[in-house]
Amino acid sequence: MRNKSVPFDGLIGQAKAKRRLGFYLTGYEATGICPHLMFVAPKGCGKTTLAKAMGKLLMSKEDVDLDGNAKPKPFLEINCSTLKNVKQLVNQVLIPHVQHKEATILFDECSELPRDITMALLTILNPNPENRTTFSYDDYVLDFDFSRHTFMFATTEAQTVFHALMDRCERVDLEEYTFNELGKIVKLTLPSVDFDEGLLDDIATVLRGNARAAQKMANNMAIYLKAKGRKKFTRDDWKEIRHELGIAPLGLSPIEIQILGELGKVKDCSLTHLAAKTGLTKACVQRDFEMYLQKMDLMQITTAGRAITKKGKDYLDELEEAQEAPKKKEVAAAPVHIKLEIPNSTFNNVNKKPTPIELPDGFIPTNNNK
Repeated sequence: MRNKSVPFDGLIGQAKAKRRLGFYLTGYEATGICPHLMFVAPKGCGKTTLAKAMGKLLMSKEDVDLDGNAKPKPFLEINCSTLKNVKQLVNQVLIPHVQHKEATILFDECSELPRDITMALLTILNPNPENRTTFSYDDYVLDFDFSRHTFMFATTEAQTVFHALMDRCERVDLEEYTFNELGKIVKLTLPSVDFDEGLLDDIATVLRGNARAAQKMANNMAIYLKAKGRKKFTRDDWKEIRHELGIAPLGLSPIEIQILGELGKVKDCSLTHLAAKTGLTKACVQRDFEMYLQKMDLMQITTAGRAITKKGKDYLDELEEAQEAPKKKEVAAAPVHIKLEIPNSTFNNVNKKPTPIELPDGFIPTNNNK
């Protein structure tokens, strides 16, 4: 029996992924089988959140509450970087939490799975008409029944997941969030806060299409408003937070701006040059900084090397203009101090007797006050 709540209620965006999961959910209600799922998306796009939401909708066939309503199957989330070998998987995960029980298991960041565990999972997840498999390890023989056991995986590095494991799963790709959706996530995180009209759209432009960034920004706003003792967030508040946290247009980091500045100095630039200027490895520059600059069309990579685009030049110009504006305003508002210099001769003559003036014969002084 399906959970009576609306499927994925409260989750913003990801319409295509939610429709796909809804299809598998309908099939689960009819057959009791949910296919193995592989969630693929960049960091912060909600893979784990969506997987957990799906897990809550997979109702148990055996466990019911006092009213006779089915409960969700127990959900087990595993950080794959903590798994070192098959022995650990068997002794710490499968025997205590999966064997002879219902369970939904999520292997998060599955690109970090060791090779031997991946091979074991290929055996466990092997498709067959009976929807049952057996896995032997040492003296153990583990039975898996896919009407009781549901396996999910999530990764940001789909290219490094072993191809056979990927083939065992139905892939669920998540999309980037729109500005409107990111604004809704901020509002959902701060339901009691009143925002100036249109401000959420402006805030969304610096969140890099990332749902996690939206939640973190909302947390910063909550701290700010708590300190101010109010629940109204204005454009002036946003301006102050941007200044205090150093938030640049489009959400660029200081290193990304530095890279853009280096590209603006030359026609073409090598990756080695950028690595030397930033003090980072070439792999780090490529993976963590160039990707977003290319995505926003601020730089491009050609056969000649790295180059800034027109949009990138415009960005630097607007950023410089924005940084200079407060300085010009400060200079214009500063009081003007005029220093009057009195000739030394004035002071030297203070105590001197006046020099007699010789008047021409017949000179008659006049009274100018008349």
